Amino acid sequence: MKKDVLIKITGTQLADGDSDVVEVLTTGSFYKKNDSYYILYDESEATGFDGSRTVLRFDEARRRVTMTRSGASQSQLIIEEGRRHQCNYDTGYGSLIIGVSCDHMSSSLTEDGGDIDFGYSLDINSALTSENKVHVVVDGRDPGGQAGIWMDKGAADYDQHSL
Repeated sequence: MKKDVLIKITGTQLADGDSDVVEVLTTGSFYKKNDSYYILYDESEATGFDGSRTVLRFDEARRRVTMTRSGASQSQLIIEEGRRHQCNYDTGYGSLIIGVSCDHMSSSLTEDGGDIDFGYSLDINSALTSENKVHVVVDGRDPGGQAGIWMDKGAADYDQHSL
């Protein structure tokens, strides 16, 4: 059953010795179908992909996250334990074919929400370009703004804006 949820995404990128952290709090949808959990949300100006929709699919059995972005910007990244995938990634300025290798993956997702944590390396022509960590928290409790885990921060006011 698809439900409305609050989604908090924390992404860390390490490239050329510099670390960059981005946190986004937004609303979206969440559901389980077969052995996969789906997290859907609309991108905003804060993420640099305004006009795009992102779907994160976590396949429990295969230990794989597929991130598909559609709309104004289109990309697909596949992060799977023990495998390197070549994926299409739209930077907003053009498309690249990049290598994606999973470093770690863990999840406590249930049909009520939870979190997923994964890390991956990106390479172009086999040359490492960045190391990335992503932590996604899905809160299915009253996303209308009354009982979410970030209400003490005024999450309803932060809808689709970078923290």
